Amino acid sequence: MRTLLGALVAFALIFAPLAGRAVEPDEILANQKLEVRARALSAQLRCMVCQNESIDESGADLARDLRLLVRERLKAGDSDDQIRSFLVQRYGDFILLKPPFKPQTWLLWSTPFLILLLGGTYLAIVRCRLPGQAAPDCLTSAEQAKLSAMLEGDME
Repeated sequence: MRTLLGALVAFALIFAPLAGRAVEPDEILANQKLEVRARALSAQLRCMVCQNESIDESGADLARDLRLLVRERLKAGDSDDQIRSFLVQRYGDFILLKPPFKPQTWLLWSTPFLILLLGGTYLAIVRCRLPGQAAPDCLTSAEQAKLSAMLEGDME
């Protein structure tokens, strides 16, 4: 019983943040379809204060203002793309949690691959130079003969 209680507490602590959203009751639209669109858009937009949260999750005042702005524009009849374009024009690509791949953001998107490529190249170059980590093909013929002698037990 105690294990079950511990598991339930752990479950609640792990998943409680996922259940909480910052959208307040007075922000919710009466039209359910518009509210679903508003929530989907809010989940794609970065809070400019918190920077690692969407405006849907953030409790910051600016995030609330942006959520209200999104809902106002939806009520005015704007499409999702028009709302995103308006916000990008106002705040730049940084407002998007997933910025588009374009010339201004290519470095952002390619940096992880460049790091992997440079790291792999570095490891390939220095793998023979690591003390005590030499691979058999990195040994000179004299070192190879000495190693063979040691493995056969002929060495003192």
